[in-house]
Amino acid sequence: MPNDFNQQVIEEFRANHGRVGGWFEGARLVLLTTTGARSGAPHTTPVGYFADGDGRILVIASAAGAPRHPAWYHNLLAHPRVTVETGVFTYEADATVLRGEERDRAFARAVESDPAWADYQAKTSRVIPVVALTEVPGPPRINASSLGESIRVVHDMFRRELGLIAKEIAESGTATGLGTQLRVNCLTVCQGLHHHHTGEDTMLFPMLADRHPGLVPVMDRLKQEHVQIAALLADLQKVVSDDQADARHVLAEVERLTSELEAHLVYEEEHLLPLLDGVAGAAPGE
Repeated sequence: MPNDFNQQVIEEFRANHGRVGGWFEGARLVLLTTTGARSGAPHTTPVGYFADGDGRILVIASAAGAPRHPAWYHNLLAHPRVTVETGVFTYEADATVLRGEERDRAFARAVESDPAWADYQAKTSRVIPVVALTEVPGPPRINASSLGESIRVVHDMFRRELGLIAKEIAESGTATGLGTQLRVNCLTVCQGLHHHHTGEDTMLFPMLADRHPGLVPVMDRLKQEHVQIAALLADLQKVVSDDQADARHVLAEVERLTSELEAHLVYEEEHLLPLLDGVAGAAPGE
C-alpha cells in the first residue's frame, strides 16, 4: 500500500483502538513495527492477522500477490524482534517464519477463513510466507490514559471479537462443520476472557473493595457473574473442541455467551468506571 494510505490507516487505528473503516472495515488488523534491514529505523505497517493460540498470532507476507515480498518481511528477517499494536495492547514479539508443512497448514487455515489469500498466491510465483509473532513475556502496555478507559477498551475488544466470530460462523454456512480457524478464534477469545476475569478477581476487585467498602456488594455480584460466565466459556470450549462440532450449535453458544457477557459488562461499567476514570494508568490484571 502507498505510504500515505498506510499512514491514514495507522492514525485511524490508533485513534479508535483498532477500529478502522473503508478498505479494512471489520478486518482483524495489527500495526507491525519492524526495524529497517538497511536503515535501522522503525517502520510501522498495518497487517492482517489471524489467531494461532498460545500467545502468538500469524501474519502473511502477501503484498496482495506482488512478485516481491513486502519490505516489512525483509525487515523482520534481519531483526526478528518486533512491536505489535492491537489497538488495545502494545507488546514486543519475536518473529519466526514458518516452514514446510507448518507453513502450509497455517496458510490453508487462512484460505479457509478468507479465499482472497489463495487468490494472492495464485497471482505470484513466490511462496507467500507465513510468520508467527510470539509475545515476549512481560506486561503489555494498554493504550489508555486511566483505569476506567483501560477497562472500557478491553471490554470493547471482547465485544468486537465475539461479534466477528458470530458473523464469521453465520457467513460460513451453519449447516456445515466448524472451520479450523473459527475453532481457534473461539478458543482464543475464551482464553482471553478467562485471563481478564482472573485479573479482575485477584487484583482489581480486592483493591476497589479495600478503598471503597460500599462497593463490596457490587464486587460480590461481579465475581458471581464471573463464575457464571466461566461456565458458559466451558460450555463453548467443549462444543468447539468436538471434531464433529456443529456450526449451528457453536453459534448458539457464542450468542448465549455474548448476551450474558454484555449484561455483565454494562453493569460493571456503570458501577466502576466513574470511580476509575480519574485514575491514570492501566488497570491491574489487564
